[in-house]
Amino acid sequence: MNSKRIVLAVRPKGLPSKDTFREETFELQPLIDGQVVVESMYISVDPYMRGRLNDQKSYVAPYEIGTAITGGVIGRIIESKSVKYQVGDIVLAGYGWQTHSVEMDEQVRLIDPSIAPVTTALGVLGMTGLTAYFGLLDIGKPQKGETIVVSAAAGAVGMIVGQIAKIHGAHVVGIAGSQAKCEYLTKQLHFDASVNYRDASFKELLQGACPNGVDVYFDNVGGDVSDVVLRMINRGARIAVCGQIAHYNEEKPHISTPIPSLLLINSAMMQGFTVGNYATRFEEGIAALATWLAQGKLKYEETITNGFDYVIDSFLMLFKGENTGKLLVKVND
Repeated sequence: MNSKRIVLAVRPKGLPSKDTFREETFELQPLIDGQVVVESMYISVDPYMRGRLNDQKSYVAPYEIGTAITGGVIGRIIESKSVKYQVGDIVLAGYGWQTHSVEMDEQVRLIDPSIAPVTTALGVLGMTGLTAYFGLLDIGKPQKGETIVVSAAAGAVGMIVGQIAKIHGAHVVGIAGSQAKCEYLTKQLHFDASVNYRDASFKELLQGACPNGVDVYFDNVGGDVSDVVLRMINRGARIAVCGQIAHYNEEKPHISTPIPSLLLINSAMMQGFTVGNYATRFEEGIAALATWLAQGKLKYEETITNGFDYVIDSFLMLFKGENTGKLLVKVND
């Protein structure tokens, strides 16, 4: 059986393009005991993948030239030599941008489609939901009545962060990149306020939305947006650094706010994290998220494109802000 995969062709300088990647066709190896063939249904594209295109030290190893772009996948088992899984089972895997893959059975996890739509395993009940849960609650520690600011608030992580903060009684302000996204945050997700960072009066609008300053900042973007927010933090503020998408395509370092001084003056704390830090507590996070989802306290949004040939275009959408919520590529029904 043949499979298609997308590999890293060259390391990009600045914003990636289609030429950064190359599609290949290869033959799957015959199964041995304990292996399954997974046919991709949904493929995840995520901002963190941009950092792995660079050959530099990070929290996860960079992609190698000529190897497939790995990441989350929801797939269906179409052949099995495993006692754990049978043909037709739907599983979560991590082989990334491929149409099919041979996997050892311990490398995949069964998804129960009766609990929630299968796509939630890559979103609100998966990596993005867990990132929001642990980053906000373990680092941000929101208290009732405090002001929580979330950047990229209409993204997959940001929208969950804001809703969890509301569950804990906080005043939640979301930052997004269009008026439509801002209206979605306030009208659909019930954020207390939202601000478009592309507005010429962004600084003044954000100050108006945070009359009591900022107690918790969940930072998904860095850059000029974070420069504005960090100058508004209160004494004892907590800043959770989840992503820095404003910097991922920079070729020169960004000159930003004097962060150490602001932390010192305000006795504030800033901590970077990745969801992998909490791997031993994933069951706790999934249980809480699933409960809030079942109770109607959590909503989620997905942007789904269609076709394996659209994986690269979908990835590039992330840097244009064209998605709302989790961005997935649907490969097969």
